[in-house]
Amino acid sequence: MYAEERRAAIVDAARNAGRVRVADLAEQFAVAPETIRRDLDVLEGEGALRRVHGGAIPLDGFEAHEAALPDREVENAEAKRAIAAAALTYVPASDGTIVLDAGSTTGALASALVQQPRAYSGLSVVTNSVPAALALTAVEQHTVLMLGGTVRAVTQATVGPTTLELLGRVRVDVVFLGTNGISAGFGLTTPDAAEAAVKRGMVAVARRRVVLADQTKFGHDFFIRFAALKDLDVLITDAKPTGSLASALSDNDIEVVVA
Repeated sequence: MYAEERRAAIVDAARNAGRVRVADLAEQFAVAPETIRRDLDVLEGEGALRRVHGGAIPLDGFEAHEAALPDREVENAEAKRAIAAAALTYVPASDGTIVLDAGSTTGALASALVQQPRAYSGLSVVTNSVPAALALTAVEQHTVLMLGGTVRAVTQATVGPTTLELLGRVRVDVVFLGTNGISAGFGLTTPDAAEAAVKRGMVAVARRRVVLADQTKFGHDFFIRFAALKDLDVLITDAKPTGSLASALSDNDIEVVVA
C-alpha cells in the first residue's frame, strides 16, 4: 500500500470513528508505529487531523458537502467558461504536456480545447476526469492519457493507488487544478481524502501550477488540504480577491488573472 493511500484510509477511519489510535493503525496496516506517527504528523500538517495523545482526531469546523459534477457544471457556468478561455493562454501551443484535474471549471477548459483543435498541435493531456478524457478524444491532434483507478461517482474522477502510480510516472509543463475552496490560512482544499491525494500528486509532477477557481471558492475551507498557496504559480478567477486572501496571494508571488 502506498503512503498516500494509507493516509487517506487513516483520515477516513478518523472521520468515521471520531478517533484513531497509533497502535491500532500500525496493526491494521502492518507497519511500525513510527510509520503511523509520521503519517499523522503529515496529515496534521495538511490540516486533515489533529494529533492527540496516542493517536489523532478529525478536525471540526470544515465544510464536507460535495455537490455532484452535473450540478456544479450549471453553477456559475458563464464565469467558468470565461476562466477556461483565459486559461487557454497557459496551454503550450506546440507539443506541450498538461495535466487536467477533474472538476467543472477544468471541464470547461477541456471543452474550450475541443473548440480550438488546431491551436494546440501535438498536445498531450493527462487527466483523471472521465468526461474530460472522452471530450478530448474528439480531437485527433491531442493525445489523451486517462489515469486508471476507481471512479468516484460524485466527481466522475479516478482515484486510488492505480491513479497515483500512473501519475507518478509523468512530468508535464502545466497542471490545471480545480479546488473546492481557497483561503489565506489553509490554501487549496477538497472534501475527499482520496481525491486530495491525486491533486497533490498533480502538483508534484508539473513545472507550472495553475488553479482555476471562481469567486465562490474564496474563503472556504474543506476537509483536506492538497496544496498550500506557495505551491501555486497562477490563479485564474472571475473576480479580484480581497482582504487576507489577496494579501496572501501577493505574499506568495502568485499571478492573479481575472477573466
